[in-house]
Amino acid sequence: QVQLVESGGGLVQAGGSLRLSCAASGSIYDIGAMAWYRQAPGNQRELVAAITIDGNTNYASSVKGRFTISRDNAKNTMYLQMNNLKPEDTAVYYCKACIPQYDYWGQGTQVTVSS
Repeated sequence: QVQLVESGGGLVQAGGSLRLSCAASGSIYDIGAMAWYRQAPGNQRELVAAITIDGNTNYASSVKGRFTISRDNAKNTMYLQMNNLKPEDTAVYYCKACIPQYDYWGQGTQVTVSS
């Protein structure tokens, strides 16, 4: 079992920044890749960014150059630094941890960007 807890969401004006954190606990040694997803009202959940255990990353085209994903394996924590936020970034952000044959999800944290 893996437990994931996101934090760092909130309300910010367009152009502002937020840093999301995802703290993992439980069977952390099984965790491989991790990722951030988001879901806006009426939309499907979409991949924002992903990172392997070795630190290789990939990003959705909509956030490339503005968001940075990272992880601190010693602290069992993943981060998402979000800069130059736009109203269309408004969503609930979820973290995901992948272990062999199963994915764990956090409960989500709300990010709201006002124009």
